[in-house]
Amino acid sequence: MRGLGKFFQLSIILMGIAFVMAPSADAVPSRIKDIVAIEGIRENQLIGYGLVVGLDGTGDTFLNVPYTQQSLTAMLERLGVNSKETIMRPENIAAVMVTANLPSFSRQGTRIDVSVSSLGDAESLLGGTLIATPLLGADGEVYAVAQGAVAVAGFSAQGEAATVTQGVPTNGRIANGGIVERELPFELSDMDAVKLSLHNPDLTTARRITAAINTNLQVAMARTLDPSTIQIERPIGFRLPMVDILTEIEQLSVTPDQRARVIIDERTGIIVIGAEVRINSVAIAQGNLTISISEEPQVSQPGAFAQGGQTQVVNRTGIEIDDGSDKRLTVLEPAVTLQDLVDGLNALGIGPRDMISILQAVKASGAMQAEIQVM
Repeated sequence: MRGLGKFFQLSIILMGIAFVMAPSADAVPSRIKDIVAIEGIRENQLIGYGLVVGLDGTGDTFLNVPYTQQSLTAMLERLGVNSKETIMRPENIAAVMVTANLPSFSRQGTRIDVSVSSLGDAESLLGGTLIATPLLGADGEVYAVAQGAVAVAGFSAQGEAATVTQGVPTNGRIANGGIVERELPFELSDMDAVKLSLHNPDLTTARRITAAINTNLQVAMARTLDPSTIQIERPIGFRLPMVDILTEIEQLSVTPDQRARVIIDERTGIIVIGAEVRINSVAIAQGNLTISISEEPQVSQPGAFAQGGQTQVVNRTGIEIDDGSDKRLTVLEPAVTLQDLVDGLNALGIGPRDMISILQAVKASGAMQAEIQVM
């Protein structure tokens, strides 16, 4: 049922176009530092549990969030205040989870940014202050301590009959709110061998990186272990330390290779086609057969001075048929580019949803020399 009348629609889609993919242009060279990561040089995630105080009546409700009261009691005891027998009903305290990333080679006293997120039923962290919170690593050791005023981007305003909320007022951030208390034991300068990990594993790219390193240093110190790993070993007696070697090679330019892929997100209709995609000659036809039946009843009444007659409802049925006769099989010249393919499909009036079906059908026919990944 559609609108005031009945609507029936039958669509049959036959898709087709003829095209041949031409070789793509050369890829853009990239620096080695942009396509690899050095093993061991990475951030480490930290987490902690703390309290935010000084809220304007937007904190946790102790009856609903008992662990906030327990944390407050424990904190006061550490400060020498006995509050076990006291019934507390404050609304300016909130239990929060504090998270941060510990950068590589962070030294004691270095400041890092921390994120604060409400854990209970607090309405907002605006105006609150995080009290000293230890931040632990995956090994359970304390690596930093966070404290400071919480900056909140969102806000919430509530009246008797309406509420306005912008952003997320229960999340905040403290710039330079964490101080590193423990260093990670990692000395790059003392290492004689390191491994480079490719962000996008590919055997051809790994071999090109290996060749670029050995050619630049004029010493065969790099070798490819697998599509994602390259090992660099400093020869005995080589004058440059490992830090200088990495500094020397990270600026080298390498043209990364990539597999031919077509990425499809059926939920949003997004299609990403790689430049290496090749399609053999194939013909597709696109057209629509649409039958629309609509009922528009009309009322028939007798004349003003008629002696008899009754008011009747007279049915009026409208039928429209679109057989897609204006659509024609389109043939493109051989050796078209990827842009020509996309332009040809767009010229036929094919939307993203139909284009997804076309690409999947071409792959099923064996004409597409690429991998299709559906997200």
